[in-house]
Amino acid sequence: MAHTNTYVRDWMTQQPATVHPETSAVEAYEQMRDRNIHRMPVVDAASHLVGIVTRSDIEGTVSFRHTEAGWHEGRFALAGTTVTEIMTRDPLTVTPTTSMHETASLLLSNHLSGLPVVEDGKLVGIITETDVFRLVVKLCAA
Repeated sequence: MAHTNTYVRDWMTQQPATVHPETSAVEAYEQMRDRNIHRMPVVDAASHLVGIVTRSDIEGTVSFRHTEAGWHEGRFALAGTTVTEIMTRDPLTVTPTTSMHETASLLLSNHLSGLPVVEDGKLVGIITETDVFRLVVKLCAA
């Protein structure tokens, strides 16, 4: 059965929050926490994707309790650490015209929860497991 709107471009978040490689790990973590997101693409000055950093990447760098006091200790332990030191370089990506079927398969087979969306070498969005679930809900309601 063919469905319309089954391409990444129709379900991705456009212009996602990003960080630069020189961004401190503390700042990246706080931005993710404040925005209630779990990952941020890492881009250079020309918006070329160079990596991706997740809250888990940062949390795995230092051990801290997930409380405000624990985060204060974590901030201290992360002092001087930049995103470039802990990001995943050259992450798996998709394009806006990648099918949602292929995208869901990539997420599942690679145990990922999100993928940067790149077009002509530049970041144009991010697609996450939540976006895939939104599509599933729509298809199930049809």
